Amino acid sequence: MVIIALIKTYKNMKNTLILVAALVLVMVVYWLAGPVGGFDEGQERVQLQGKTMAAATDESTEMTAANQQYAMATFAGGCFWCMEPPYDKLDGVISTVSGYAGGHVENPGYRAVTTGRTGHTEVVQVTYDPAIVSYQKLLEVFWENIDPTTLNRQFCDTGNQYRTEIFTHNPEQQQLAEASKQQLQASAILPGPVVTEVTSLQAFYPAEDYHQDYYRKNPLRYNFYRTSCGRDARLDELWNKNSK
Repeated sequence: MVIIALIKTYKNMKNTLILVAALVLVMVVYWLAGPVGGFDEGQERVQLQGKTMAAATDESTEMTAANQQYAMATFAGGCFWCMEPPYDKLDGVISTVSGYAGGHVENPGYRAVTTGRTGHTEVVQVTYDPAIVSYQKLLEVFWENIDPTTLNRQFCDTGNQYRTEIFTHNPEQQQLAEASKQQLQASAILPGPVVTEVTSLQAFYPAEDYHQDYYRKNPLRYNFYRTSCGRDARLDELWNKNSK
């Protein structure tokens, strides 16, 4: 009887060890995979706790930028992952932050914004040195990285959360942005009217950490998304054909 009991105990321990090993393997795979531009509920909860403070200190951030003789510009050009790279490589740009603007809900999260019901659009906020790069140059880079002829859509992404929009920080930016839009419209180089809006920025909310510098953190996933979405093909069709 003792031998039988020992055998049963051994089998139970073996099964338990197998179960524990399987659970550890699942946890390791999950950790390695990480978020793929999707939604991690626990992660977003933590992010949202910090975003209230981030939004509340936006004014102090503006003041800090002003004290350091830096300026800020905010652009909506579809998926914010794709709008960081063209500005990051520009001389005079200090930083870029992906986020949300133009909505009617405070402290929105990614899941809420993607429903299209908060009114927000994905944006990139650029901190730059006006002594090195002008706001006009930032506008030029903006136009050449979007399709300004499509309403509530950019490439494969549809919905008002992907609309194009220029959010201005002061009257001078408003004037320059409006003039740039009118000049582009008058040039008649595009296949349709420019539907991009120019709006005064009311509030900016930084996106979750896993969205920041996504193209650097996840280059394979980023490049696959960008290519499969047809972004570069459409940009080439819109802009490069005019220089050929």
